[in-house]
Amino acid sequence: QVQLVESGGGSVQAGGSLRLSCSASGYTYSVNNCLGWFRQAPEKEREAVAAFETGTGSTYYADSVKGRFTISEDGAKNTIYLQMNALKREDTAIYYCAAGSCPSWVGYDNHFDGWGQGTLVTASS
Repeated sequence: QVQLVESGGGSVQAGGSLRLSCSASGYTYSVNNCLGWFRQAPEKEREAVAAFETGTGSTYYADSVKGRFTISEDGAKNTIYLQMNALKREDTAIYYCAAGSCPSWVGYDNHFDGWGQGTLVTASS
């Protein structure tokens, strides 16, 4: 069973930066499987943010975060990171780390092997 533990959320001024970490245990790197992030803001639906395909190293970003967020991984530590720069108020949400099929990040599947507990990110002006 995959277990995901997140860290790194917090509060910053708009324009600031934060880095989230997600440590995965019980996870096997493979093609077409991703580790990544979703977020959910108050009274809004969950949305995909970014994903890292563990078999190939390919990445995916939602249009709303392209150019500002960067997903990376440390295979030796089974950990992924989300570097968030130029944060905007609309980035405020609970961010969840997830493990699942890569098409699940773009709405073509809904298969997940595990979820993190969530970490709150707040960007205020």
